Amino acid sequence: MAVTLGAIAARIGAELRGDPATVIERIGNLATAGAGEISFLNDPRYRKDLEKTGASAVILREKDLEHCRTAALVMRDPYVGFALTAQMLDTTPHQEKGIHPTAAVAEDAVIGSGASIGANAVIESGVVIGADAEIGPCCFVGRNARIGARTRLWANCSVYHGVIIGDDCLLQSGAVIGSDGFGYANDRGRWVKIPQLGGVIVGNHVEIGANTCIDRGAVDNTVIEDNVIIDNLCQIAHNVRVGSGSAMAGAAVVAGSTSIGRYCIIGGRSVFNGHINICDGTTVAGATSVMRNITKPGTYSSGVPEMTDVKWRKVMACLPMLDELYRTVRRASRLLEGAEGGAGAGAHDAGASAGVDQGSAGESAADPAGSSGGTSAS
Repeated sequence: MAVTLGAIAARIGAELRGDPATVIERIGNLATAGAGEISFLNDPRYRKDLEKTGASAVILREKDLEHCRTAALVMRDPYVGFALTAQMLDTTPHQEKGIHPTAAVAEDAVIGSGASIGANAVIESGVVIGADAEIGPCCFVGRNARIGARTRLWANCSVYHGVIIGDDCLLQSGAVIGSDGFGYANDRGRWVKIPQLGGVIVGNHVEIGANTCIDRGAVDNTVIEDNVIIDNLCQIAHNVRVGSGSAMAGAAVVAGSTSIGRYCIIGGRSVFNGHINICDGTTVAGATSVMRNITKPGTYSSGVPEMTDVKWRKVMACLPMLDELYRTVRRASRLLEGAEGGAGAGAHDAGASAGVDQGSAGESAADPAGSSGGTSAS
């Protein structure tokens, strides 16, 4: 695939400093790119690579232009420019249109125009597949499920019965949408399964990573709103809601009935307790355990940062003694407060006593004869 710099500049909204007819065939790393490749500079730490790059063009900010020795596309956010350029030069293969001969498609399934159904895929009764959607090899789409227009399922995805997936979504291989939530009652030691009667609703422009599982609701639906991106190996339990514009990194786990707000950023390997609410605009650092509601936007972290193994072992050895240490410090603090209070009271009493004595002596000095002298004179 090849495009001109002029076409790229128009697509990404950049100001071109160079020949618009220059042909670009690939995206390259700033340090190693050569002729016919375009790169970008977003982090000033890599400015040294800009000065010696062999790329035919670089996407950058105005402040970095003086360091550029090749054609430049100047814009406010080069990383967004990179993303849009990558879409133009994307070489990801697409399936051939139509239904593969080995696919099993129910007679009453509705397959939109331009859609493709891959080899050995199974499309059950009542399914609706939107226009130009792609269902990869060995995918399963259960009874009465709906797949939106231009949505793509890579190989071996499973979409259970009644699940609704919107337009322009992308599911990576191994994603499972609509499996049973983890719902059981305990009858004197015997687990009694609770049928999961809700579904899963996935909005538009949602991406779901490889081997991520999103469970169907117990009664109401599990909901993933528009423009959400979810990384690989995440677990989203029944009746969870993820707000629009949120991002979730790999191996995050969200327990049942938790609501994550809009435009939240969830770090990898984070864990969320069930039945809690996370407000809009919350950022949760990687490996954070969220046990209660978050009501104020901001960044939240937990966990122990890395350290040498020797130091970590010492820290872990001290942990069981923290409670005893806290109680000891508390007792010592109270004793110290008591000692300081007693010393202050003693000093106050001594001062008061001295004041009384001095007052009595003063009175005697002022009237040496005392009241008895006056009486005698009379």
